[in-house]
This record gives sequence, C-alpha cells and structure tokens, in this order.
Amino acid sequence: MTSVSTGGTPTRATSLLGVMLVVGSAIAWSYGGAIQRFIGVDDGWTLVFWRCLFAGVFLLCFMLLRDGPAGTRRLFADMGRPGLAIALGFACISTCFVMAVSMTPVANVVLFMAAIPLFAALFARIFIGEPITGITWGAILAVLIGIAIMVSGSLGPGASRLGLLLAGAIALIFAGMTVITRSHPGIRMTPAACAGSLIAALVAATQAGYLSVSSGDLALLFAFGALNLGLGMALYVTGARMIPAALAALLGTLEMILAPLWMVLFHGEIPSLRTVGGGTLVLAALFTYLLHQAYRSSKDAKTAAVT
Repeated sequence: MTSVSTGGTPTRATSLLGVMLVVGSAIAWSYGGAIQRFIGVDDGWTLVFWRCLFAGVFLLCFMLLRDGPAGTRRLFADMGRPGLAIALGFACISTCFVMAVSMTPVANVVLFMAAIPLFAALFARIFIGEPITGITWGAILAVLIGIAIMVSGSLGPGASRLGLLLAGAIALIFAGMTVITRSHPGIRMTPAACAGSLIAALVAATQAGYLSVSSGDLALLFAFGALNLGLGMALYVTGARMIPAALAALLGTLEMILAPLWMVLFHGEIPSLRTVGGGTLVLAALFTYLLHQAYRSSKDAKTAAVT
C-alpha cells in the first residue's frame, strides 16, 4: 500500500525474505472484505471502532516488541506534523474502507485502490513539481477510462453512489499521503498507522449506535483489525525495507487480484462484466507504470554505480 525506502544493499537471502513478507502483507490485506461480510454487525461505526481498536493495539504491541518502550516513544515523538497528517489520512481511509465495503462490491473498492500510485504521480506533479513521463500520462488516462467503465457498471438499480464515492476517496486520500511521504521521507508509517487507527476508533466510539457485540463477531473483528489491517502493515513495513520500492509496489498489487477472488469463493460476489473490464484496464495501466518505474530505478542505479 505504501512504498518504503530500503537501506543498504540487500543480500539475496534478505531480498527473498523481503519478498515473502511483502507478499504476506498483500495476502493479509486482501481478505479484509471477505471477513467483513461474515460479521453480523449492522452498524458501520461499530465495525470501524473494533477493527481500528484491534489494529491500533496490534501495531502498538508490534512496535514495543521491535523497538522497546523507549524506541516506541521516540517513534511517536518524531512524527511531527507530517506524521500527524499521515495518521489522520490513515484514520480516514480505515473508516472509508469499512463503510464502502458495506455499500458496494469489494471489487469496486480494491480496484479503485489500484489507482493509488498513478493518482500519487499526478498529485506529485501538481504539488511538488515531480515530472511525469509520457508512459505515466498514458497510464493515468487509462486508469481514468477504466474507472469510468467500472462506475458505469455499478450505477444500476440498488447501487450505492456513496459507496463508490468512498472508494474513490480512499484512493485520493492515500495518494495524498504518498506525496507527503515523498516530501518527508523520514516519516515512519508504523506509528502513523497506529495513531491513525486509534484516532479512527475514538471517533467511531462517539458515533456508534452500540459497541457490544457477540463473542463470535468479536473474534471476527479481531481478525479484521489485528490479522488483516495490523498484521498486513507490520509485514509490509518490515519487508519493504529489504527490497527495492518498485518491487514492493509490484508485489503489493497481489492484493487487488486476490480480494475479488476471496469474495467469489466465500460469498459468491461476482463482479459485473464492466467491473471486470474496467478493473483489468486499471490493473494493466498500473503494471505498465510500475514496470516502467522499476526499469527507471534499475537504470538509475546502474548509472550511479558507473559514475
């Protein structure tokens, strides 16, 4: 979901571990929608509260184990205003995801999210002046066409325009967060995600109609928060530091492929033909963009090594 700069030259064993961890994160993130469909809670804010509370506590425990109490305090203290902005963005997208999945097919949500890197490239051009190549402009245009096709197939009787708007908001907010991390590369995602999860839980607690749930639903909510959102983030931030950022981004696209698959297998939620067609165009544009970025990164690394 996010790109994290790597440190040093990874060994082959370290790179393999990094690949496995990032693939694990994509798998963990991919089953969120499938879990939500099993939960028998009809209040979206209640879902947000428990999911984000479990995710926040999981990430806090992860940092305490990894960095110790003093290191964890330092991570939060060093966040600054950019880190707080990331935390607020994470709170928004965590909330929007739960609400969107309750209103629209999961395929719509995750395929909107596939456009995040391309929206981020566009925002980076607008706000911080990063150049955009012709291939990237073409990929952005293809993504917009693909999204238009997806949306056109999701506006029939009973469709939720609000669900689509929330799915789009996730992509746009995350793209903005990506630009902030590019402008402030020292931002650590784990404390920001932890803080954002707890902020979302606090807001949801004030809006929820009730917080009491059955023991079965509580177990599912634990999996939804800790083992889906929290574990996915912990695996990603650990693995992405061991491999090139472009490779981590490519591996992360596995989430967009698996998420609709789980919905078909476990819930019989089959995407419409337009969703499949538009989503295929979005994924093709994303792969083209990421492969181009990987080629440029490799070329720049070789040039730097020669000079």
